[in-house]
Amino acid sequence: MALGEWLRRYEEHLRVERGLSAHTCAAYMRDVREFCRFVAGDDEELDDVPMALLRRVDRWHVRRWMAGRQKEVKKVTVARKLASLRSFFLYLYRGGYLDNDPLQLVKTPKHGHYLPLTLDVDDLFHLLDLPDDGSFAAVRDRAILELIYSSGLRVSEVVGLDVADVDLHQMLVRVVRGKGGKTRVVPLGKTAAGRIERYLELRGSAESPALFLNRNGSRFSSRSVQRNLKNHLQRAGLPAAITPHALRHSFATHLLDGGADLRAIQQMLGHASLATTQRYTKVSVERVMEVYDQAHPRCEGGQDE
Repeated sequence: MALGEWLRRYEEHLRVERGLSAHTCAAYMRDVREFCRFVAGDDEELDDVPMALLRRVDRWHVRRWMAGRQKEVKKVTVARKLASLRSFFLYLYRGGYLDNDPLQLVKTPKHGHYLPLTLDVDDLFHLLDLPDDGSFAAVRDRAILELIYSSGLRVSEVVGLDVADVDLHQMLVRVVRGKGGKTRVVPLGKTAAGRIERYLELRGSAESPALFLNRNGSRFSSRSVQRNLKNHLQRAGLPAAITPHALRHSFATHLLDGGADLRAIQQMLGHASLATTQRYTKVSVERVMEVYDQAHPRCEGGQDE
């Protein structure tokens, strides 16, 4: 059996047996194919490569591949790619195709923990309260950005929502397309509900069940959300590096600053592990230290005595 067929089987395993989202499956397969091309030769067509090639893979192949990647991308990205490879080779090993798992002897590269990018409350309000011209596109974009910040949704989750997933009476959003296909229910803020209601009046009774539509009446895309956010940031005079995900980070950080329970934030964000949510405690500590450094009379850089 050729390598291409095994890759298709593995992709089906990720999608059906592990229940991973289409986005996560695509990321896993992209990393695995990248490594397979490295082993087989960049010009080789993977469908024609004999599967026996992977039996000869050892830790030195993996380390040489990692060394090459570290010249091109950050260590955190290499660590993610390595995690994809671990999953693939473990699948082959447990299936009895490989006699050993070469990834068992490969250590994950150490990398620094980044702090999520966030906006402070004033800048975020300035962005969300920009005046609009009342057009369908402008009202839709305001509703989308407000919803991301109000409920802490991933941009993929926002564009995946159907009209039926939003309950404006109960002020709740049912997210059914999160990581791993899990379902969660999150609160909807009053301002976001108002802007969604205004958008729905303009949307009318379109045939598509999708909540957010483009000009052709089809489901709005994540890429379009990102592109339109850039335009709003430029109008607001804010850094272009801000992404829709930064609005989600801001949601979590502002809740934590306001005294919200970390586990409640975890549930709203849809994090499987509390450790993922705990990144936001580091952001809050950074802010506390910044305020302290600027305001404390006995701190360098503080107020003059």
